[in-house]
Amino acid sequence: MADSHNPKRILVVGAGAVGSYLGGWLSATENDVVFADPWSAQVEAINSDGLHVSGPHESFVVHPKAFHLHESQRLALQPAFDFAIVASKAYDTAWYAKFAERFVTPDGFFVSAQNCRPDATMAAMVGSSRCVGLIMSSIAVRLDGPGRPTRAGMKRRRDLGHVVFRAGEHNGALSQRINDLITILDPIDAGKTTDNLYGERWAKLCQNSMGNPVVAATLCGASTLALNTRARELQIRLASESAMVGLKMGLKVEDFGGAPARRWADASDDGAVYEELGDALSKSSRATGGDWLPSMGQDVQNGRPTEIDFMNGEVLRMAVELGIEVPVTQAIVDIVRRIDRGELVPEISNVDLILTSAGF
Repeated sequence: MADSHNPKRILVVGAGAVGSYLGGWLSATENDVVFADPWSAQVEAINSDGLHVSGPHESFVVHPKAFHLHESQRLALQPAFDFAIVASKAYDTAWYAKFAERFVTPDGFFVSAQNCRPDATMAAMVGSSRCVGLIMSSIAVRLDGPGRPTRAGMKRRRDLGHVVFRAGEHNGALSQRINDLITILDPIDAGKTTDNLYGERWAKLCQNSMGNPVVAATLCGASTLALNTRARELQIRLASESAMVGLKMGLKVEDFGGAPARRWADASDDGAVYEELGDALSKSSRATGGDWLPSMGQDVQNGRPTEIDFMNGEVLRMAVELGIEVPVTQAIVDIVRRIDRGELVPEISNVDLILTSAGF
């Protein structure tokens, strides 16, 4: 919990589901939190009625300040911030980071609390020495209307033996600031520091790449997909391809989805491993995933562009660079792009369409 005698002043750029949930908690634990966001209904709801935060904990209401992005001059008149959390979609990383830069103290830093691999983009905007990567594993949040972030589940993930937050420096140093960040986040859920930011980031990319686009292509929740044999096959093949690419890149890819990255990479060629992972995936999804839609599913449902080019598209780009065949990744990128363009309707039959076009 934040030291009540030395609260941090924190700017959260991106007050969507995850940003407002994190910022709401940080505000509740005596930090001075300010939001900046382009969604006028969200900004107005925060300022008029506060943030109503719900989840696997007692619900609470906090009343931080929120600014529209076009109110940058009003925000500039506020005291400078100790650090900024960028909680945008991956395709907005560059300009969100640049927007935040002028409001943070010269010795402050910038936290990427995002999916995909935004670290290089953040570093290009504000400098790698001022960037911290924050991977968030297995935290599902949605907005039940403006000002109402809700987290899935009946228990915090720490109660199930899982570490949600992993904070790391770009240079691998175990610095005081990432330790402080994990301490500040501790009231929300379990966290740790890491000297392997890029391996952690790729592991989360693998986890997202096997789940998010399948939900986006079908608009079926995790539990529904877990009961579908072909959907499980699609998820395992996506995980296998993304793990294989990360390992070929020379990354120390951390475990994800309950198994080592090497085991996922071997799944496509080893029937016994495939069956084992399929059983584990089915049990895990039913036990902890619920039928919530993850972020990419929410994007499709709400008519927003997805992060497909920054998620599975990133796996595809690296595979092409390394000369690795990833037919299932290529197929799902093509399908979700068509859904983004309004050329295809998301439905369960797209699972077979993807696998068949990839040769399975």
